[in-house]
Amino acid sequence: VQLQASGGGLVRPGGSLRLSCAAAGRTFSDSDMGWFRQAPGKEREFVASIRWNSGRRSYAASVLDRFSISRDIPNNTVYLQMNSLKPEDTAVYYCAVGSGGTTVDAYEYWGQGTQVTVSS
Repeated sequence: VQLQASGGGLVRPGGSLRLSCAAAGRTFSDSDMGWFRQAPGKEREFVASIRWNSGRRSYAASVLDRFSISRDIPNNTVYLQMNSLKPEDTAVYYCAVGSGGTTVDAYEYWGQGTQVTVSS
């Protein structure tokens, strides 16, 4: 399985970004695709996930109502739309595939990460 994350960058507080994660190498019908983030000096934390077949979504409380996860099944791509960004959203964002849940251990395959910086 190969995961390619993209879309990060520098944005001002209140701005928006859309991250993409293109997946290749297998089918994911029985898996969750998730986004995690890791800020300097902090542990990697769950952001959002989507069940590939059902579309069921989960969000961390800190991003609820600001971030939205979606999937493009024909193109094997997952998106993370991030609105109303805050400086505390600054981190390297990783996409992952696994059995599901909110813990790092529940995800088997990881992308390379894309940097998101929210600063004025």
